[in-house]
Amino acid sequence: MADKAVATISKPVMRGLLHNVIKRNLIVAFVLSATCGFSYKVFVGNVRKQKYAEFYRTYDAEKEFEEMRQKGLFQSC
Repeated sequence: MADKAVATISKPVMRGLLHNVIKRNLIVAFVLSATCGFSYKVFVGNVRKQKYAEFYRTYDAEKEFEEMRQKGLFQSC
């Protein structure tokens, strides 16, 4: 009866342990890097693209040139 009360501890897995740990770490690293890359594209890249598109939609190069010329920024004009 005393034998059933004692639980046996399973042996630790030593064969292939490094291989399994490296495989798990590579999978985690790939998932995290893909997640970070996608979130950077969505939250930074797309927002920046929209801001550039909006800027150049309303940008007037001739007006900007005339303002710089009137301020005396060009020596040849």
